[in-house]
Amino acid sequence: MEAPLNSRSSRYPSTPDPGPSYWVTPRHLAGDDGVLADRICDTLAEAGWTSWTTARSTLVFVSPTGLCGAEWIRTDHAFLLGGLPVAWQISARTHRGSALAEWNAYFTPDTPHEAVADFLLAVEARTDPVVNYCGPGAVMSALTAMGWPRDFDHPETTAWDAGMSAGFTWGELPAGIQDGDPRPDLVGWQAWAEPVLGAAYLWCATFSASTPHDLVAAFAASIASPAPVRRRVLPELAAGRLTFSLPG
Repeated sequence: MEAPLNSRSSRYPSTPDPGPSYWVTPRHLAGDDGVLADRICDTLAEAGWTSWTTARSTLVFVSPTGLCGAEWIRTDHAFLLGGLPVAWQISARTHRGSALAEWNAYFTPDTPHEAVADFLLAVEARTDPVVNYCGPGAVMSALTAMGWPRDFDHPETTAWDAGMSAGFTWGELPAGIQDGDPRPDLVGWQAWAEPVLGAAYLWCATFSASTPHDLVAAFAASIASPAPVRRRVLPELAAGRLTFSLPG
């Protein structure tokens, strides 16, 4: 059986591709089906977040509490992670009048939309989205519970999928990551998929230093989930590494 391959979608807002859908595993290599904008917009709208389009043609959402924000910045081309443009930037503040976000999370295109949605649902469930209730062990526990082995040299801070095509680590962050803590050299979480070692990344996600670990753990548990996801178009970068079948 052959499925259509998608090298990269640049549509905004995205629209579903026609044709049959497939059950696809592993989730972290399944891409976003070209609908990352639509699926997250739907998730936020159903949660009651308000939205508007900016002068830069980005799309901004604000939570009912006014404490959380999400912005689709795929059209802005201002910020890259692993050579990929950031698609969604999600943030939280201590109070509605604060001009400074306490933390920011960044997701590039082809990040599986299920994982971004699960992260946002965890944010939405918080009455205090900036409080850190637990340590980095929560993220590692979420990954190992889904079968991702710990790194041999850094077992407390890094895990890989069994096929070594995706990683999750707590350490030094790329330049440009914004956080409410002004101290230099802070560490935070990063995740990525690299279907072929040394080749291009399929997607990258980065969480600034103050992002609560339990929220990152929600993303980690979702991205590492063995449950299949439905896709119409599969990412070309992951060709040969995906298992897929037509829905029964």
